[in-house]
Amino acid sequence: MMSPSFPSNNQYIIKVSGEGSIPTTPDRAIIVLGAITESPNISTAQKENAETMSNIINSLMELGIPRENLKTVEYRIDIQYDYEDGKQTFRGYKVTYLLQITIDKIDQTGLVIDTAVKNGANSVSDIKFTVAHPNVYYNQALSLAIKNAEQKAVTIAKTLGATLHQVPNQVQEVSATSEPVPYQTALYAKSVATPIQPGQLEISAKITAEYSYYQ
Repeated sequence: MMSPSFPSNNQYIIKVSGEGSIPTTPDRAIIVLGAITESPNISTAQKENAETMSNIINSLMELGIPRENLKTVEYRIDIQYDYEDGKQTFRGYKVTYLLQITIDKIDQTGLVIDTAVKNGANSVSDIKFTVAHPNVYYNQALSLAIKNAEQKAVTIAKTLGATLHQVPNQVQEVSATSEPVPYQTALYAKSVATPIQPGQLEISAKITAEYSYYQ
């Protein structure tokens, strides 16, 4: 976006936008997994689920994952029905318990998943990769965005044969994007180590700026 405006006193305004991005390698993984159990008896379904999740949590802590990195994100009990010839028949109960695991040793991602599955996890619903300190990279991207806007303003002023006041009248941050990179989840085999590739994460920033120039 680049548009000059024309105030009085021979002072003119250029409004520009700037963008900057920093590619980085993720150093943190966030996994959501857990256990889903079903039974005609609600107490049985809850008990089996609790035992399975206890095994999962203990096995993850044995890998060195701190308890504070384990967070319950969903616990739900649903009534299950069968439908035949338009008739609803009670089948039982389904208990869903999902745990969010934050891993600071990203190379352990596959091991964590395999360990959880080995100990009873039958749902891996989400894997995302991010960085532990995104603000460091965002500030770099923000600096690039400001320089990008300044370059545009300089180009416009030079093309017009005008003198640019290089200190902007106004700078406004538009947005911050440092969304985690999602990993496509699938069924995981217990007998094969799960290969996980985090890929690259791009952290970007956008700004708008207003510069004065003189004829």
